Amino acid sequence: MGEFDLIARYFNRPGRTAVLGVGDDCALLQPQAGMQLAVSSDMLVQGRHFLSTTPSADLGHKALAVNLSDLAACGAKPLAFTLALALPSIDEAWLAGFAKGLWALADAHGCELIGGDTTQGPLNICITVLGEVPPGDALLRQHAQLGDDIYVSGTVGDARLALEVFRGNLSLQTADFEAARARMDRPTPRVSLGLALRGVANAAIDISDGLLGDLGHILQRSQVGAVIDTGWVQDSAAISDAMQTISFNKRLDFALAGGDDYELLFTAAPDQADEVLAAAEQCGVSVTCIGRITPVAGLQVLDLQGLPLSRRFAGFDHFAL
Repeated sequence: MGEFDLIARYFNRPGRTAVLGVGDDCALLQPQAGMQLAVSSDMLVQGRHFLSTTPSADLGHKALAVNLSDLAACGAKPLAFTLALALPSIDEAWLAGFAKGLWALADAHGCELIGGDTTQGPLNICITVLGEVPPGDALLRQHAQLGDDIYVSGTVGDARLALEVFRGNLSLQTADFEAARARMDRPTPRVSLGLALRGVANAAIDISDGLLGDLGHILQRSQVGAVIDTGWVQDSAAISDAMQTISFNKRLDFALAGGDDYELLFTAAPDQADEVLAAAEQCGVSVTCIGRITPVAGLQVLDLQGLPLSRRFAGFDHFAL
C-alpha cells in the first residue's frame, strides 16, 4: 500500500461543510458570515505524549480530543481539522483502529478532516483544528478580573494517577485503574461547556501541563494573582473515586501538577456563580470552585487550615531537564 492508497482507504471522506476537502493542494473552508476563525495545533509524539502500548483507537480519539479541548477553552465551535501523520511502517490493523477512534470523535462534534500529510518516520501525530466564534465572544487567558472565582470542570489528576501505575509507582484495584486509564487515553474535550460559558466566564484555558502551571498562564496574561484552596482536593466532585484511594499528598501533586487532564480551568465573577452552575448542568459536567483571583502578583496555595503551603508543584515542561 502506498501513501495515497493509505489516505484514500482510511482518511478520505466526501466533504460535508468544507467547500473543498481532502484531495487537492489546499482545502477551502467557508466560515459563517461574521464569524472569526479559531485555529490551534497539537502534536503527539510516541514516548513523550503516549505509551507504545496505547490502543490505536484511543490514540485516534486523543489526538483530536486535545485539539478540540483548545477550541473549548476559547469558546469556539469546531469546524474542521487537518492531520499530519508520520508512521514507521504501514500497519493496516493499527490504521483501522486509529481511524475508527478519530472518526468517532470527529463525528460527535461535527468536525471534518479536510487535509494534511503522511510520511514515513517515528510515530508522530499533528492535528490542526479550526473552529468559529463570534467576534468579542472568545474566552481568552487575558481577561481574568480581580475577585473572580476560579473553577475547574470534571475531575483532575486521573491521567497522572494512571501514568504512575504504568510506571510501577502505585497499584490500584482493576476498576479504579481502568477508570483512570480511560481519562488518560480518552479525555473528554469540554466543547459544549466552552460554548455555554461564552458571556459567563471571563478567562479560560484547558489543562494540559498541570492545573497550577496552566493557571499561571492566565495570571501572567491577565496581570493578576490567585489563591488556591485545597479543601476540594480532600473531597469534591473534582476528585474521582480512583483518586480518593491514594494519600492526600499524592492527590495534591496529581491534581495540581499532574497534567493531561484536558479539563477547563476558568474564572468568573462571583455574581455569575448561578450562571456557571447552570451552564455546567446544561452540559452534564461538574464544575468546582477552587480559588479566587487576587490583586497580589503570584500564586498562593493554602493548606487545609488556610495557611500557605511551602511545597512547590512543578507542571510539565517538554524541555525541562
